[in-house]
Amino acid sequence: MDHIPVARPALGQDEIAAVTEVLESGMLASGEKVVDFERRFADYCGTTHAVAINNGTAALHAALLAADIGYGDEVLVPAFSFIATASAVSICGARPVFVDVDPTSFNIHPQQMEERVTPKTKAVIGVHLFGQPFDVEAVRKICEAHNLKLIEDAAQAHGAQYKGQRVGGFGHFGCFSFYATKNMITGEGGMVTTSEKAYNERLRLITNHGQSEKYLHTRIGYNYRMTDMAAAIGLVQLKKLEKFNLRRRKNAAFYDANLKVRGLEIPRVSEGVNHVYHQYVVRLTEEFPLSRADFIEYLKAKGIGSAIHYPIPIQRQPVYALANDPDPCPNATALSSSVLSLPVHPLLDSKELAYICETINKVK
Repeated sequence: MDHIPVARPALGQDEIAAVTEVLESGMLASGEKVVDFERRFADYCGTTHAVAINNGTAALHAALLAADIGYGDEVLVPAFSFIATASAVSICGARPVFVDVDPTSFNIHPQQMEERVTPKTKAVIGVHLFGQPFDVEAVRKICEAHNLKLIEDAAQAHGAQYKGQRVGGFGHFGCFSFYATKNMITGEGGMVTTSEKAYNERLRLITNHGQSEKYLHTRIGYNYRMTDMAAAIGLVQLKKLEKFNLRRRKNAAFYDANLKVRGLEIPRVSEGVNHVYHQYVVRLTEEFPLSRADFIEYLKAKGIGSAIHYPIPIQRQPVYALANDPDPCPNATALSSSVLSLPVHPLLDSKELAYICETINKVK
């Protein structure tokens, strides 16, 4: 069996043709392809507006700025996520306040979240981690009670649904990443969704140098624009997204049915959600025969890729550790020491899936 990577971009001739068309057009910056991508992505998410941007971190930063988050403010963020969820807050001059996560869904814990609200709290970033939506109803209820802005970090959850509605339209903003390993990709790129006209207008200023018309700048802004080449890939990928997500769910279902080794916990899907499995994350308990490090080496020797998402909870990262209690988020810390991501990308075939399960089930 050839090496099976933990992630693999699903690209083909359609994407090559789309990029070639842009190159031949001579429009290498932001043009009509970006406009079309924004419109189609907003329609897909069920929002009124979508603003294309150059990456997912910039999407979070722009959303926070559009929500008027700045110095002296606090923003609640889950401790178990990629660091951009918190660093985007810090870039604004605000303080990320770390909230522990639910140990089964791995998403922000609503009760813990409410306990962290202070008079300085102005917003919440809820992450749909690994493709599973957080408890939107509970989180929105808390945001409404405390007049907090809700920003969805949907970087890993393109097409995921909560009670039949796609993510990206539940909060004031939805932030997406199209990085090369995501459920749909543009290489580098992102999108911010919103259904409020004023936020849309602010986002367009923030992402284009604060420019309201050519060479007229009405606020401080950034060069966060997406190129037409990235948008061209995104348009093709968006058409394939439902197929990609269906394949990811089928791959996950195969694992669920066939992984039978003691001490390996498969992902638990919350009621009322449609998980899109950006990652298939198992948890190794004390009963598992190998340490995580040894298990990774065992898989590697058998030609199977794996990854740890994430080995250090954000509140324990050196850049934040001194500003927080020794361990305010024990669930996040426990998860960081026990999770492992297995290949689940849509290019896996049935033989590879069977081989992975057979290999893992031989662990003793």
